[in-house]
Order: sequence, then structure tokens, then C-alpha cells
Amino acid sequence: MTNAVEIKNLSYTYNTINALDDITLKIKKSTITGIIGADGSGKTTLLRNITGLLLPKGGKIITLDLNPSKNKEKLNKVLGYMPQKFGLYEELSVRENLELYANLKEIPKNDRKEMFEKLYNFTKLNPFKDRLAGKLSGGMKQKLALGCALLGQPDLLVLDEPSVGVDPISRKELMKMVHELSTNKMTTVWSTSYMDEAYGFDICVVLNKGKIIYCGTPYNLSQTQNGFEDKVIELMGGYKEKPSLIAKDFELSENYPDCPVKAQNLEKKYGDFYAVKNNTFCIKKGEIFGLLGPNGAGKSTSFKMLCGLIKPSSGNAYIMGEDIVKNPSKARSHIGYMAQKFSLYGELDVMGNLVFFASIYGLSGRKKEEEIKKMTEVFELQPYLKQNAKELSLGFKQRLSLACAIMHQPAVLFLDEPTSGVDPIARKEFWSHIKGLSEKGVTVMVTTHFMDEAHYCNRISLFYAGETIAIDTPEGLIKKANAKNMEEAFSNLIMETKENEHTWRAY
Repeated sequence: MTNAVEIKNLSYTYNTINALDDITLKIKKSTITGIIGADGSGKTTLLRNITGLLLPKGGKIITLDLNPSKNKEKLNKVLGYMPQKFGLYEELSVRENLELYANLKEIPKNDRKEMFEKLYNFTKLNPFKDRLAGKLSGGMKQKLALGCALLGQPDLLVLDEPSVGVDPISRKELMKMVHELSTNKMTTVWSTSYMDEAYGFDICVVLNKGKIIYCGTPYNLSQTQNGFEDKVIELMGGYKEKPSLIAKDFELSENYPDCPVKAQNLEKKYGDFYAVKNNTFCIKKGEIFGLLGPNGAGKSTSFKMLCGLIKPSSGNAYIMGEDIVKNPSKARSHIGYMAQKFSLYGELDVMGNLVFFASIYGLSGRKKEEEIKKMTEVFELQPYLKQNAKELSLGFKQRLSLACAIMHQPAVLFLDEPTSGVDPIARKEFWSHIKGLSEKGVTVMVTTHFMDEAHYCNRISLFYAGETIAIDTPEGLIKKANAKNMEEAFSNLIMETKENEHTWRAY
């Protein structure tokens, strides 16, 4: 059989939503097939049907010559699956996670030592084998999750958004690892919202509203990588920039200090380890200030200190002139915060989350109803209002999370990777709202791993090992790094700092 997966007339519904609508697809062996599409287009549902985690409501699917519905146990032994949410046990160490997955795959104990050593070396996790998974950076977690999926040398590797929240350097490493493996008779199915990744696949499958709207090589869709995202957006219905409906009625009645967000020698220390060191900056009214850096650089820790979620070891932070340590409640009242990890209530439905967050942010009566109605319409949440938040696709979780962060019209907005896992059209819409809010005077601090988004920022602070290594405009950083674009500038400046650090230590 030349195909790893054969699908015919596959359908799947959630309540009244057609997640997959009469899908027919063949995935050839020893290829990397990318699954891309809009939020809620059916990407995750398709992957779960391929692995047997979901059973088709109609049609037929054969994975590695097996029926996933009837032969799940046999399939598990020849299948590697990396779900959207890591699939790791954060209270277990790197080694213990590998042991657990080896047990689940019934890998003989005599074979494990050599297998684990290969994976440690391959994923570069050898120095961290005894570290708890929950203490790893985002990029290291993804490498461990990939290592767990690779146990037993599977014939089919299924990856659901493996590089979400991973910095550009780590993303390239993940891509390189999978490409190297795919030359060894392994088939890979990989869903992604990163178009530069998709352009490197053998075959791209574009989904829209549960249907396949393109299946072929990336090159046949676009002869160059720089035109590829636009072609995908075209297939998905196109995007026309329009004024933000959220920013339209946004009103700020606050008296602004010179620096609505201010940090002075802000530090966070755990034992002898500095998560953030000597962080100082002033963000002005209406400025979009970007924090860029590798996973584990200290960006999220900085956010949490500025939001009053963790206490600084030393230094000060001020929000709208209020000391975040001395007056945390007053300082937080000015803030809208969207966390890196989905921070809403999974057991509540979408409407329940909107109502809850509107209430804790002090909205009531008619104003509360109006804001919930507006967020529902702007972020296209209507079909999902009765669905539990934990069941949403990653893209719609991000929409809901952003809606909850801004409905009370905060003067300061902290956005920690707001567009991770969001499709290209929704990313443009998100930034339309962010730019619109900044024009109304909202001060925005944002982290992102999409280097093209860095150009939306007025200034960028590049973070490495807990410290700021450069602050400038995007153009200034590109010039400083002698680079062609922001992604190259990011890599050059980080690698230069690493080399200087290595030279200093050697000296």
C-alpha cells in the first residue's frame, strides 16, 4: 500500500456544527503533509479521526492499513501523536515522561536505555533529563512532547500545532528534526498556523468550514514563499482591512502619567537563578511595545510582575502611576491581561466566561449586555456560546481570551502571545483591533513569535536570559543586526549574545 492514510466521505459533527463535511483524502507514505486552515475549520478534528481518538459519524478511514475505530490498540503501537496541549505530565521529570509513554506503548525495558539516549541527544534534552516538565521552557516542552511521540519509531507521526508558542530558533530546530526523520520511511501529518512552515511541506491540505479547498504542493499554489500566505488567505475567502469595531466606541477617561507602564530595575530571582534581571523601561501612552526573545527568556515572568501576579524580588513597577506592589488592586484595575496559556474557565461555556469576566471587571446592567453582544459579534463566537471553553479550537480560545481581556475598556493592555495558534486572517483582524486601540490611547505591551508582527510595534525590547539585550524600533534592530528582515535580526542578535556569553565564560 502506497498510502499511509486513506479517507473517503468522512464527516464529523459537534452538536449542529459540521466540523468535517464529506472529506476524501489520500496521504502518501514517507511524506510530510501539512493541514492548514481557518480557526474551527476542522484541522484538529481531522487529526483525531486519523488517530482513532474520535470515531467518524459518516464515511470511512483507514490508517496504516487499520480501521482506527476497530483496531485502536494495534494502531497505537505504530502511531506517534503529539496533541495541541503538549500531552505531558508537568509534575513528572523529562525521564519519567519518557518512561510513562514507553509503558503506554509497551516498549520492552531492555530496549529503552538506548532508545532514550538517542532521543535525549536528538532533542538536546540530555542535560535536563531530571528536570520537571512543568519547569521547561515552551520550546523544550515541545521537544519533549515530540520525543514522547517518537518512542518506538512510529510509522506515522501526527503533530497538532507542534510549534505554537515556540520561538523562531526552536521552530527551525523542530522542523529540521521532523524533516530528518521523514527521510527514514516515516510519514508525518502536521497541522500549523505558520505559513513559512507550511511552505516547507511536501503536500498542503487547506481546510475551510470542514471541506478541503486545496490539496497539492505549496509550490503549485505559490511559486515563492513570500506570496504563499496571501494565496492561502485568498482561498479562505480573502481579507479586507477595515476599522476595528472594538476601537470605534472605545473611550478612555483616565488622566495619563508620562509613562502608563514603567519598570525600574525590575528583577525576579529563584534561588540563585535570575528569571528577570535589571529590567527598566518606560512605555508611553498609545505605544505598542513588543517583548521578543527565545522561550525561557523571561518575557512571561516580566508580564506577571507588571500585572501583580508575582512579586518582584527587587525593583519597582508602576501602572498608570500606581505601584503594583503597594497598591496591586488599584494598579490592576487599569489592566486588561491575556495570558500565554489559556486562562479562562474550561468547564464554563463561552457565554459563561464572557459573563464572568464582565462581572469581575465591574461591568453591569445594560453596559455589560452591550459589551458581551459586541464581543460575540466581533469575534464570531455566536455558534459556540453554549460550548465549554475547553472544547474550543485553539484559535477560538484565543478569540475568547482576547474578548474577555478588553471588554472593560482598560487603559493598559498586556497581551502574551495573543495570536498563537490563530489562522492568518484572524491574526490580521487581531492586529487591526490592537492598532485601533493604540490609536485611541491604549498602551499595549505584547509578546509574539511571529516576526512579521514585530513590525506593528513602535518599539521592541529583545530579551535573552532574563535581560534586555536591545531596545529599538523594528527597523533599528534590523539595521543593528545587519539583517534583511526581523526574523534574521532576531536570530543574529540572540546568537551574537550567546557567542559573547560563551567567550566571556571561557575567558
